[in-house]
Amino acid sequence: MSGAGVEVWRGGVATWECDAMGHLNVGFYVAKSMEGLAGLAAELGMPHAFAPDARATLVVREQHIRFLKEAHPGAPLHMTGGVVELGEDHARLLLLMLHKDGEIAASFQTVVAHATAEEGRPFPWPDRILARAEALRMDVPEKARPRSIGLDPVQTQASLARAEELGLKRTALGAIRTADCDAFGRMRTELMMARISDGIPHFFEGRRPGAGDERRIGGAALEYRLIHHDWPRAGDRVELRSGSAGGDARFRRLVHWLLDPATGRPWGSAEAIAVSFDLETRKIVTLSDEELARVEADAISGLSL
Repeated sequence: MSGAGVEVWRGGVATWECDAMGHLNVGFYVAKSMEGLAGLAAELGMPHAFAPDARATLVVREQHIRFLKEAHPGAPLHMTGGVVELGEDHARLLLLMLHKDGEIAASFQTVVAHATAEEGRPFPWPDRILARAEALRMDVPEKARPRSIGLDPVQTQASLARAEELGLKRTALGAIRTADCDAFGRMRTELMMARISDGIPHFFEGRRPGAGDERRIGGAALEYRLIHHDWPRAGDRVELRSGSAGGDARFRRLVHWLLDPATGRPWGSAEAIAVSFDLETRKIVTLSDEELARVEADAISGLSL
């Protein structure tokens, strides 16, 4: 019988974790989910899964995220977690970040591989973890289920050559530092989301859809799917290419490819449902026909993960 999950993290929102919109930045949402994942690993019987001397760990393959209620500086938050699905050497885990009143701030369906710590090679779950996982079964609540982004298996089309062909904007460029890596030398999961977030101003080139002289317009993501194809290590370079896959007067579908500029191969890909919103009223902005036509003219048909 599925339960409500076990508490795996408790904390809050620092001012420096918030962005120009005045709410918790998406990169820090994911960073906190990684702390929650460590807590859930401990509940599964792997208390040292992310320690430098670990022999087995949980390697994040992908995340589906719903951002449901803003979290502002000083907000107390806590997180519960459980097991949605379990395969021979992988699992779909659920983490729910909750406000103090129990409302969901964000949900994270996280697909992990049970893998060797150094090589990242998947291998079967031991019986003791299989037994514990049954006790941690958890249903995905309606609010946390996919809404506008599917969870079907992906054969990525991401590459630097394809990005050039499609005219995807370069929105970030840099290198992975030692501090960006986990205990096993792989780029930390939250760094892909952080790079995407940092690149958004370049994507919109200073003008978000719906911006005008009479109101302050910001932006927010409502839903994300992040997929890791490989893991950069210290010294590797990363380049982010981004494009719009279309939308309507309220919602935009954005696609981001994190690439290796040396080889052109993909490190990761992401799809997002994004909105413009009024920073005074905190309401989603509906684009005028003229503004919608402007942003649709830049959309790339068929662009995907």
